[in-house]
Amino acid sequence: MNDKFSLLKKMRRLSGILVHPTSLPGKFGVGDLGPEAYRFVDFLQEAGQHLWQTLPLGPTGEHNSPYQCFSSFAGQPLLISPELLLQEGLLAEPDLSNVPAFPEEEVDFKAVQAYKEELFKKAFTRFKELPEDSELKSELALFCKSSHWLDDYAMFMAIKKSKDGLHWLEWEKKYRKPTKSQKAVIEREFEDEILYEKFLQWTFCRQWSQLKAYANERDILLIGDIPIFVSGDSADVWAEPRLFQVDSDGFPTVVAGVPPDYFSATGQLWGNPLYDWKYHKKTNYEWWMERFKTQFLLSDIVRIDHFRGLESYWEIPADSETALNGKWVDGPKDEFFEVLIKTFGEEPPIIAEDLGIITDDVRALRDKFGLPGMKILQFAFEDEDSNYLPYNQPYNCVCYTGTHDNDTTTGWYASASEKARDKVRRYMNTDGSQISWDFIRTCFGTPARFALIPIQDLFCQGSEYRMNTPGKAEGNWAYRVKKELLTSDVAKRLYDVTKLYGR
Repeated sequence: MNDKFSLLKKMRRLSGILVHPTSLPGKFGVGDLGPEAYRFVDFLQEAGQHLWQTLPLGPTGEHNSPYQCFSSFAGQPLLISPELLLQEGLLAEPDLSNVPAFPEEEVDFKAVQAYKEELFKKAFTRFKELPEDSELKSELALFCKSSHWLDDYAMFMAIKKSKDGLHWLEWEKKYRKPTKSQKAVIEREFEDEILYEKFLQWTFCRQWSQLKAYANERDILLIGDIPIFVSGDSADVWAEPRLFQVDSDGFPTVVAGVPPDYFSATGQLWGNPLYDWKYHKKTNYEWWMERFKTQFLLSDIVRIDHFRGLESYWEIPADSETALNGKWVDGPKDEFFEVLIKTFGEEPPIIAEDLGIITDDVRALRDKFGLPGMKILQFAFEDEDSNYLPYNQPYNCVCYTGTHDNDTTTGWYASASEKARDKVRRYMNTDGSQISWDFIRTCFGTPARFALIPIQDLFCQGSEYRMNTPGKAEGNWAYRVKKELLTSDVAKRLYDVTKLYGR
């Protein structure tokens, strides 16, 4: 691990861009791992950036949230590039000749899913026709052997698709809680469908690994994201219910969320099942260490979403309609990170998302293990002496203009109180006419080790372009960048700011 992150240690004060791959340009309705992703890496290099932060990369469910995935280990098949499949001979030119007119600035997930699924099945058919001793088939076989999570995930998805996406708790018992012998029957029943799911995961991992290598060769590090909780409708809960606080039928007894905070007056009821930490302790946190191992293959640095849940978490009765009726319960605390360090080395490259209600105990846990926390500039101007203000930021932190959960900076400024706007103008010595770039300059000028900006701020985009509105079920996660916005002029402007502030 230490050798792998030598670049990170050498490059001390870095900056970069936060954008999920699904938000990149491309002609197939959603950003993917094809040519436009490589073009974005080139843009980062031209702009003098060394960090690319994504959201979680897993397969998403009904509301398309990357924080509610069907697996903690699997990748998002929608990110697979048809153009790269064409290059490998798994698709033919005619397969890509009738691409629908997808919208440029948002993802129509349903339409994209239908279109790409058809392409992937064609690629899978051609793959199966390859000789048994072909290099590609050998690679898939090796991937299957080395991915401990894959058998359960592939079976889970094969069954789920046969049930039109129905939540696994609504399946018949033989699928919901299969015995060892029933699993053998299911394997025969869905043999081709299971292999198809494995093919998709192998393809995703190959394409992502190639893109990551391309970025790393250009001194660009990838920041991944681990959601602390997993979706109830996931292969994780289906295959390993003992890891979670669920009843004998698999229904959660308590669920995750947060109490009222900046984002919501009634708190946030996420609904994820909570962990059985006593069981995890007995296994020396084996499942979690495997999860980090997988993530460290996908990224160079890992952000732990809702880090505070490892110190204490908000436990809500499963039948509650809001997050108000909850209580704080102790998490695994120091012991978890001691095992993590024993597994991955003294300085694991981890960012602690420490937003929301943060106590002295949470800060102490973060600081004991030297983890950088997050400072959001949008939060800095609402209090008299906020610890988010640049002069209060330590070196060991990550400064953001905003995150995927915030409004864009232009949108935030437009709706902020006049008191906050006035403080911004005086602090940044600006008239506010290009507030996004004022925030970028200020962010890059902080002492923070890392400075990151959501891509919308590069283009001074307003609230209609935000990625997510917490507490809002529909209409999130669909943002896309128009290809023509990623210009050399924008790259040059960002490069100049970056060099001015020594990043």
